[in-house]
Amino acid sequence: MENGSLSAVTEFVFTTFPRLQDGSLLYFFPLLFIYIFIVIGNLLIFFAVRLDNHLHNPMYNFISIFSFLEIWYTTATIPKMLSNLISDEKSITITGCLLQMYFFHSLGNSEGILLITMAVDRYIAICNPLRYQMIMTPRLCVQLSAGSCIFGFLILLPEIVMISTLPFCGPNQIHQIFCDLVPVLSLACTDTSMIVIEDVIHAIAIIITVLIIALSYVRIVIVILRIPSAEGRKKAFSTCAGHLMVFLIFFGSVSLMYLRFNATYPPVLDTAIALMFTVLAPFFNPIIYSLRNKDMKNAIKKLFCHG
Repeated sequence: MENGSLSAVTEFVFTTFPRLQDGSLLYFFPLLFIYIFIVIGNLLIFFAVRLDNHLHNPMYNFISIFSFLEIWYTTATIPKMLSNLISDEKSITITGCLLQMYFFHSLGNSEGILLITMAVDRYIAICNPLRYQMIMTPRLCVQLSAGSCIFGFLILLPEIVMISTLPFCGPNQIHQIFCDLVPVLSLACTDTSMIVIEDVIHAIAIIITVLIIALSYVRIVIVILRIPSAEGRKKAFSTCAGHLMVFLIFFGSVSLMYLRFNATYPPVLDTAIALMFTVLAPFFNPIIYSLRNKDMKNAIKKLFCHG
């Protein structure tokens, strides 16, 4: 890109990645290990649920769909991060940037909607157990899973199309580890007041989602505490503890990333929050759903035995 104000930008440059001579390989190998762990861990959960008849119920169906989405959610950003760590050209084309934003946020939206579905599923199972089988039918589970993905991908499409029409003719440096909506919008050679609207829309969507899930779990906890036997309370808590942990990790990192409004963080803290959001949260999910779940551990053992 030339320095003239009218020169068209054809690519964006990431400024947060260290150069090869500054030891970027020290970050490359841990990130590569984490990415491989995320992919293999979520694949094991997905196939364990699909191949074990004992796990063919709504709760595990939603977990398997969530694991499948996690694979692609991390694939939308981490491979490009790895490429930037070992390349002198730490750049991405505008088309590549738009695609990364679309798939990353669409998959994230789908996961958020699926987490709402999982919370409602646990709410019905614990608060209305006698009608659970009648309400959560296999057909409804398929519709909810498909609906989460379809809605997650459709809701962002108009926004990405709008961004693709914006002129980019000035600075082309993205001060982030992946293409995100607000950093990219701030580079557009036009009125950037839409960034404020972006912040408000994201904040409202996140807050509504968190409130729905939080209220579901508050109601669940109240019902569990009324169970007379300690064994019954323990069993009820165990069925939703994993979902609650994933919810806290996922939306905790999302809130730090997008509920900042006009607040600005130091670059190091900003990068750390982005890593938590894109890398660490997906890293813990397979651990939570496998190591803390006896049925899942047994299903994964069976998977290896069949292999």
